[in-house]
Amino acid sequence: MAYAIRPYHGDDAPALAQLCLAAIRQIGPHSYSRKQVEAWAARHPGARLYRERIADGAVIFVAADDQGQAAAYILIEPDGHVDRLYNHPQHTRRGLAARLLLQAEAHALSQKIPRLYTEASELARPCFERSGFTVTCRRNFEIAYEGKNVPIHNYAMEKPL
Repeated sequence: MAYAIRPYHGDDAPALAQLCLAAIRQIGPHSYSRKQVEAWAARHPGARLYRERIADGAVIFVAADDQGQAAAYILIEPDGHVDRLYNHPQHTRRGLAARLLLQAEAHALSQKIPRLYTEASELARPCFERSGFTVTCRRNFEIAYEGKNVPIHNYAMEKPL
């Protein structure tokens, strides 16, 4: 299957929200407990997130399949923060995350952003490392979920440009 990297379209928001939740719920259990996955998924605000972020100056690039459907995406904030990088579970291991990170880097360079940085999940960490990001620290924190605090972790990572 061929994929094309394209800018976000206004009507992508619902598909990106579904893609994100599918990735969290279906890929997340490879590195996180069921309770951690559900707490993580519960934090997603839905399609409005993408509209709000675009309005705030973020840029989203979408890897679309040959039917034009979103297979993966990356969201970059104006200061170089990579807030989201998700692959649909049916489109993993095809180099899409690496291609999206290259697109994010090209965008950042065009905007004279001096570095990209992120908080990568256990699952995303290897992809970011292959793309030249380094871990600055492991972040242990809790997510409030169903009246309890669920411990979880990710990695602060960065790449100077």
